[in-house]
Amino acid sequence: MKSNHITRKGFETLQNELGQLWNIERPKVTDAVHEAAKNGDRSENGDYIYGKRRLREIDRRVRYLTKRIENAVVVDYSPKQEGKVYFGAWVTLESDEDEHHTVRYRIVGSDELDPKQSYISVDSPMARAMIGKSIGDTVIAPTPSGDSSWIILSISYEK
Repeated sequence: MKSNHITRKGFETLQNELGQLWNIERPKVTDAVHEAAKNGDRSENGDYIYGKRRLREIDRRVRYLTKRIENAVVVDYSPKQEGKVYFGAWVTLESDEDEHHTVRYRIVGSDELDPKQSYISVDSPMARAMIGKSIGDTVIAPTPSGDSSWIILSISYEK
């Protein structure tokens, strides 16, 4: 089951996307569909067909974003989190098998998942294995090829 937790920045990103879709993109596409509909036979009108498809995509995304925003639990930084891994933490880990192999992840909500930024979902096996741990603790995370073992080197939070 997907967690409803989200960082403040992630929540604002969802709100901005919803505003962009609803207030800017949807009206433009609606106008384009309206103009294309004036051109007669809609069954062979590419602009009309594409526009209607795009409207459905926008409406589907708007419904999804609206629901996610309504159910979101925004988690802000708290000084009580310092020293332990909780939601929103940046965690640097060193492989137990190869001390030259380190990784750094930020634990975020499922809507914020972004491997390019090293954002991992709080629902992921690695994040679940890290929650509540401290610097120096060992984290054992399941992987398709067996359990991997990591040592926590640092924990930090965006304030």
